[in-house]
Amino acid sequence: MNKNTDKKMTSGEIAKKAGVSQKAVRLYDEKGLLKPTGYSEGNYRLYDEGSLEILEKIVALKNIGFSLEEIRDNLVAGDAVNVEEALRIQLKNMEEKRYQIDKVCAAIQRTLERKDKELDWDDVADMVQNITLDQRADERHWDALKHTAKEQDWYEKIFESLPIKAGDRILDLGCGYAKLWRNNRDRIPENAKIYGYDVHGSWADDFEKYLEENKNSLPAGVEIKLEFSDLEKEETWEKIAGDKEYSMIIAHYLQYMLEDPEAMVQHSSEVLSKDGVFSINGPCVSKWYLFLRDVLGKLGIKADVIEEKIAQQTEARNTFEEMLWRHFDRVEYVTLTNRWHYEDADELLQKLSETFADQEKLINAKQSKLKAYFEERIKENGEIVIDIDSFFWHCSK
Repeated sequence: MNKNTDKKMTSGEIAKKAGVSQKAVRLYDEKGLLKPTGYSEGNYRLYDEGSLEILEKIVALKNIGFSLEEIRDNLVAGDAVNVEEALRIQLKNMEEKRYQIDKVCAAIQRTLERKDKELDWDDVADMVQNITLDQRADERHWDALKHTAKEQDWYEKIFESLPIKAGDRILDLGCGYAKLWRNNRDRIPENAKIYGYDVHGSWADDFEKYLEENKNSLPAGVEIKLEFSDLEKEETWEKIAGDKEYSMIIAHYLQYMLEDPEAMVQHSSEVLSKDGVFSINGPCVSKWYLFLRDVLGKLGIKADVIEEKIAQQTEARNTFEEMLWRHFDRVEYVTLTNRWHYEDADELLQKLSETFADQEKLINAKQSKLKAYFEERIKENGEIVIDIDSFFWHCSK
């Protein structure tokens, strides 16, 4: 580009050359991305050829999905991130967006394919809620897969912790994608009868297709039936009860989706056989909070807010367990541990930022110290390994 540093352009002229609106130029000024190089006698903004190059750069980056904040923080102001790294980060972000769009498209398609009733706006609202919940669960799951790849499959661990026997009648509440059964299909005891319940518009729709495709490859006598019904409606529990009792009831990763988790627990206790087991997970003290507390302590950083959060989680866990005792004669918990492996300090910092979104100020303020500490640990040991415990209560009457 031939530069003439003496030539000045108005906001209208530079906008026209870059193919954007004057309003966009004013916005970039307000955001600190494109400051005028001077002002006319009438106090109009003026720009030079260097400003045009910056504006064209902003337009190009916006077109590949960067936000104005990302452009300002990482690219225009200070070159904090080099071009290759910025593009790799953006590629990852766009792939995640594509994944989310694909999930929404799949959920809409599944909803349109339903033949059981005429659709209304309540169905759309339910679908949006279920997409949101599924996406959050998936994000946590894929993150776990990435950092626990060296460990045994999580759903294999859960399966092995359950006292499932041949001939059991099993009720799986909120079965969703059903990794518990997919990942252990060949290990399901013979003649077990599994009844899954969930709602349309969730990953249970995909499980329905999976069952149809694999119904002839299950172990001898094993049957898996899927019902689409709302667990917070009485008619669903009337259907569940029927003339049946269940020797195993599973309610994993479900209670936080319900408005009234105790109602589900009470109903479950009423349909559980005398020697049966009700397995559920719920609030617990997050090992991530314990990990961060220990790290901050080693760095000499006092964080009362973390202690307060741990105390709140302890109270929530105790309250949840007291609720279980109201409906069962025996309540025991099983601890399952998954080891998370990190070989990159930035990835661990990102995990902490996501996990402690409500403590963004604390994490940001101590970010440099945390990163230096993590990098030193990784240099010494090759990785940082964090043991994350999950608690599953096994209840019986």
